[in-house]
Amino acid sequence: MEFDITVLPGDGIGPEVVAEGLKVLNAISDRFHHTFRFHHALLGGIAIDTHGTAMPAETLDTAKKSDAVLLGAVGGPKWDDPTKPVRPEQGLLGIRKGLNLFANLRPIKLMSSLLHASTIKPETLDGTDLIIVRELTGGLYFGKPSRQWTNAQGRRAVDTLAYSEKEIRRILLTGFELARGRKKRLTSVDKANVLTTSRLWRAIANELAVDYPDVKLEHMLVDACAMHLIRRPAAFDVIVTENMFGDILTDEASMLAGSMGMLPSASLGTRTWRRNGQTLRLGLYEPIPGSAPDIAGQGKANPIATIQSVALMLRLSFGLDAEAEAVEKAVIDVLALGYRTVDIMEESATLTTTTEMGNIISDRIHHG
Repeated sequence: MEFDITVLPGDGIGPEVVAEGLKVLNAISDRFHHTFRFHHALLGGIAIDTHGTAMPAETLDTAKKSDAVLLGAVGGPKWDDPTKPVRPEQGLLGIRKGLNLFANLRPIKLMSSLLHASTIKPETLDGTDLIIVRELTGGLYFGKPSRQWTNAQGRRAVDTLAYSEKEIRRILLTGFELARGRKKRLTSVDKANVLTTSRLWRAIANELAVDYPDVKLEHMLVDACAMHLIRRPAAFDVIVTENMFGDILTDEASMLAGSMGMLPSASLGTRTWRRNGQTLRLGLYEPIPGSAPDIAGQGKANPIATIQSVALMLRLSFGLDAEAEAVEKAVIDVLALGYRTVDIMEESATLTTTTEMGNIISDRIHHG
């Protein structure tokens, strides 16, 4: 099979970890005889420096013509001034909007070989295998008006939290469908005791639950969810929530694995197609950690989050389940053999660089 992938290395450690993701895709290509065509483009700080905008028009055009997008990271100290009219994050928000990427999936599945990498007790973490589904194109980050001004009483600011029924329904449906294919438990997270948008969210969740009698739906306030993610993470299966709550909870949940460098993400859009009986979606795949400019160029970045994102791409946008499993198995095997990057290093393990970790995992894929 042949697939077109838009590659956006971005800023900071982005180019380093993306290089290892492409290495893994090439290993999959060799073993399973697929063709992956890579189309490189600019997004974020590097795009600002080159084109004066965080998302050049040609970047979005290239992404729209592809089957999937692989992103490294955007941002860094060079572009951190919040008063600047053009910032790297505008590129990330722009491509999400431009590709109609409404659902961000962040799986957190703990590997037995890394139970001691977290600061949380291993017995609390044992059995943790959950997915957080975050709504990606609505809420406070996109609501209007959003502005700051000064009047006689001093400075003021406003952001608007708005959601439509359509936006809420489609993200909740994504959560219900995922839960149906897993352990059949869906936790809908809101702030219905305070927010009107959350009360609408909860009402729609209850309406949809009628069509999913096999899925157990529970409602949980976001502050309680933040507590229980640390207290009893193994009790969760699929969590679905709105944009800002999801942004916060996913970063919190990433620490269950001991390092953000371990965790992938997939942002799925409205564009779908059928292949071999599966419904596949255009997706943007990126590691959770961000640009980490403090370690850029030092070989310290953990590429596993990017490599795991490649596995999600193979499964969700290409329908290649066996190939995705080959990537995931290679990661598990390599970690079980004791190879570690600096962020997950422990006594008696073998320290590797970013490139070395990518090479070892790719070699494992080649040899099955």
